[in-house]
Amino acid sequence: ILSHKIGIIDYGLCNLLNVSNAISYVGGSADIVEDPKAIKKYSHIILPGVGAFKNGMRGLKLRGLIDPIISHSKNNKPLFGICLGMQMMLQKSYEFGEVNGLGLIKGKVVKIPNVNSEGKKHKIPHIGWNEIHYKKSSNFNVSNKEPMYFVHSYMAKCDNEENIIATCSYDSIEIESIIIEGNSFGCQFHPEKSGVAGLEIIRKFVSLKE
Repeated sequence: ILSHKIGIIDYGLCNLLNVSNAISYVGGSADIVEDPKAIKKYSHIILPGVGAFKNGMRGLKLRGLIDPIISHSKNNKPLFGICLGMQMMLQKSYEFGEVNGLGLIKGKVVKIPNVNSEGKKHKIPHIGWNEIHYKKSSNFNVSNKEPMYFVHSYMAKCDNEENIIATCSYDSIEIESIIIEGNSFGCQFHPEKSGVAGLEIIRKFVSLKE
């Protein structure tokens, strides 16, 4: 683990310290990276984030980070998107208008419906602990039905079922919770705030071979 060079992308919207501390806790070490030329030095990169999709993509664009992140993923080097970071891996979002994403996974980001299947209203954002259920096996599975910590108002909708590793149910609405394409994967929840099970997902990422 310790030999992997892990970069955490800073584009102005990230809680970088929690992610960095979680990596240290599982035995890895990470640098905060803002320089696009530096990305190719890293075997593993993490794209964390909170806030609006449009602001996230603007932050990446302003720093010239979009192409280096796409290249990293296309070269099948490990990439991990967290929360907004995961959403930006998709092709587009409809948060505050239509905005293009990184396009690493086919699909879009849409608002969580504010009513359930019976037409009853519920609270948006989806905040708090929720069990995730695995649809298929991957390098990132931990035990089934582990609760993870979510904070989001928008959700991913992948075009292809095979990109979906795990989902959770929010008042009968299925939310894609872990998605994957090659060596790039994302979590809608915050593994760095999800206790032992979340830390295990981070450990699995930093242990991935290049």
